[in-house]
Amino acid sequence: MTVTPGRRERKKAATRQKIADAALRLFLERGYDAVGIREVAAEADVAVTTLFAHFASKEALVFEQDDDFEQRLAQAAAGRAPDQPLIPALHREIQTLVRHCTGEGTTPIRSMINESRALREYEESMRLRHAESLATTLAADPGVPQSATACRTIARFVVDAYSLAREAADPDAALDEIFQMIEAAWEAASPSRSA
Repeated sequence: MTVTPGRRERKKAATRQKIADAALRLFLERGYDAVGIREVAAEADVAVTTLFAHFASKEALVFEQDDDFEQRLAQAAAGRAPDQPLIPALHREIQTLVRHCTGEGTTPIRSMINESRALREYEESMRLRHAESLATTLAADPGVPQSATACRTIARFVVDAYSLAREAADPDAALDEIFQMIEAAWEAASPSRSA
């Protein structure tokens, strides 16, 4: 059952989106480093404190879908049917995410990230956090017999697959190749294989 968000939640989400849209517009027009937080707040017609209530940092404005990415990976792992294998479920979710971020109009955003050391470092810290979150989800799953180390390793591989495929000439082919290796590593880590 889907719960419809209340008026307050809808208003918060709209404000958050308005701030993110204003920031992205300014960053793409003038360059990430040339735009300050106060300018973003003014463009979005909100107070700086309101901006920081929605985004923890200037970098977070660029990666406004960060939490969604993390939740989607956890849901792909934990929300799958009991008879559905884990790695194909993660493969499908990563493929959906890669298609979204390589769609039309995303090249200027990718270029902006690649040109900014602060954004590249923030993205790397996000990847580590996403991998730890996914590893925690995997380790908590009673249907996953692999060790905590195996869960952390595979989680890193899955999150890195997103980055590698996103930069490939053929993202789908890259993901297929990467997930064949992930599947093999996951099977190799299975306790029944090492017994």
